[in-house]
Amino acid sequence: MMRRTIPTLIAVALLGFYLFPIYWMYATSFKTLTEAVQYPPTLWPSEPQFHHAEVFQKFSVARYFVNSIVITLGVTAITVVVGTGTAYALALRRNLFVDLILFTILLLQALPASLMVTPLFVLFNMAGLLNTPRFAVVLAVAAKSLPFFIVICRTAFLQIPRELRDAALVDGNSNVGVFFNIALPLARNSIVVTAVLIAVQTMGEYVYSRSFIAKIELQPLTLGLSNFIGAQQTDWIGIMTFASILVTPILIVFIFLQRRIISGLTAGALK
Repeated sequence: MMRRTIPTLIAVALLGFYLFPIYWMYATSFKTLTEAVQYPPTLWPSEPQFHHAEVFQKFSVARYFVNSIVITLGVTAITVVVGTGTAYALALRRNLFVDLILFTILLLQALPASLMVTPLFVLFNMAGLLNTPRFAVVLAVAAKSLPFFIVICRTAFLQIPRELRDAALVDGNSNVGVFFNIALPLARNSIVVTAVLIAVQTMGEYVYSRSFIAKIELQPLTLGLSNFIGAQQTDWIGIMTFASILVTPILIVFIFLQRRIISGLTAGALK
């Protein structure tokens, strides 16, 4: 009994430690400024204040949200289209050359965005892509997201029995037909789950957006938080309220798709 109870208690404690910042963000967004900075802090606002509608209108949250959606959809579309074909191609062959490509892909995944932003800025500036800054951000984030997508989806394609592909070829299917009629349906779960994870990650992207997008009307939600940080003071109520508006849609997506996400990451393409 104790062997099960202790790991459960440890798991609950770690979960509470991980979720507490999210709880504190929501609780602070309902506090007054005086209560937010008082010591000792209160775990829940004594007189809840609803700042969300005011922040939403005053700081044009809808505009930031539309920009984030445009960037997220662009990154997800490019990643899924390019990454799915690449993952399938790498799954068909197993040799030293493919292993070298996979090692390079994993190496690119390990490079932080802060390291890549300067050479990408110079490259995009020379190519004239900074005239369309949102597209530049989409390309940069898609390049960063592709290695993760390829590695996960290649594993899903590897789980498809080779005999199934061979039988489809014998029945008259082309390699393209096998890809669309056999491989994609079987790997659909992993593709969808990985695309959702990349979309959620893109919603929180900051480095490339800060570096490439100068016009306020084109900036995403993550850059909107900077409006609350001034030279003299920081509006913590505004930050927490704006952050809660940003995080809530992401939490809703995870709540509704949590079973599919977990099954897709653990079960792979086949049950």
